[in-house]
Amino acid sequence: MSKYRKLSFVCAVTASFVAAPAYAEKFGLGRTAHADEIAAWDKNVSPDGVGLPTGSGSVEVGEELFSDYCAICHGDFAEGVDNWPKLSGGADTLDHEDPLKTVGSFWPYLSTTWDYINRSMPFGNAQTLEPDEVYAVVAYILYSNDLVEEDFVLSSDNFLDVEMPNRDGFILDDRAETEYAIFSKPPCMVDCKDSVEITMRAAVLDVTPEETRARQIQEMIKATNPNARYTDTEEPVAAEPAAETGELDPALVAAGEKAFKKCKACHQVGEGAKNKTGPVLNGVVNGVAGSSEGFRYSKPMMTAAADGLIWNDEELAAFLKKPRNYMKGTKMSFAGFRKEGDIVAVIAYLKSFP
Repeated sequence: MSKYRKLSFVCAVTASFVAAPAYAEKFGLGRTAHADEIAAWDKNVSPDGVGLPTGSGSVEVGEELFSDYCAICHGDFAEGVDNWPKLSGGADTLDHEDPLKTVGSFWPYLSTTWDYINRSMPFGNAQTLEPDEVYAVVAYILYSNDLVEEDFVLSSDNFLDVEMPNRDGFILDDRAETEYAIFSKPPCMVDCKDSVEITMRAAVLDVTPEETRARQIQEMIKATNPNARYTDTEEPVAAEPAAETGELDPALVAAGEKAFKKCKACHQVGEGAKNKTGPVLNGVVNGVAGSSEGFRYSKPMMTAAADGLIWNDEELAAFLKKPRNYMKGTKMSFAGFRKEGDIVAVIAYLKSFP
């Protein structure tokens, strides 16, 4: 079941609890949910502290937890990594043309931070943190925004004492009275503007889908190697046995580049590649685990490196299939490739960057 279907299922079940009397009356089915049943689903934490569990956590503990569970996407200091959200900074930027909206600069209530982390984080492993751990992570985020000192301990007792800088920056939603009537008129279909002017091309704006690049490579391969076969819906098929010549099959490498798009949010390869959320992968195939200079690996990865783990084809394939099953405690959030063909292709692609 996909995450979207799971979400729909949860919403449907929750809605059935809320609307039980109506359904019971209409169809003669169901009953009103008991208070304890509703409480089991209800994880809301309100700005007035309703819903907060008893607990506490320090900035010091939060820094360790943040490093283990959050820094891979949000940076060691909550500064954000690439396009992953920044959680700190942005003070006094809300009146700028391009404001930086973070927990410290934009969010009006600390309860929003606690509720979101408790409900949805860590990414890919939500609702695994204990209340004390959530308090600690929130305390560290406050510290990263210069809102508390390094010896601060956040608890259910002092939670409401923390005042967010933008607590007065929101107004009641009055759009029903002020805007809805304006936008409820029949839509304009012809002659809506006096003139229309093209100001920029998508290619220049760099919003063209990356699939375009994959297709260009496929066309290049077809032009140089007519025997190579690869389509969007098929597994890559080698035109010539690559093992015999020691050369990489260009069709397989092209397929690997396309599959590698799932990795590009965290990893770079090629000339000028830098460590991002994940390490540079140049030379990773048949290389020693945990050897990218300057990257801070997880403890399990460093232990495996110390034990002599070499990323040969077999080991790398096992890791790419299910990283968390292969290495318990890995920071890698990617669930793994479902198709064996994608794994083979990605390894071939990585081999092209020795």
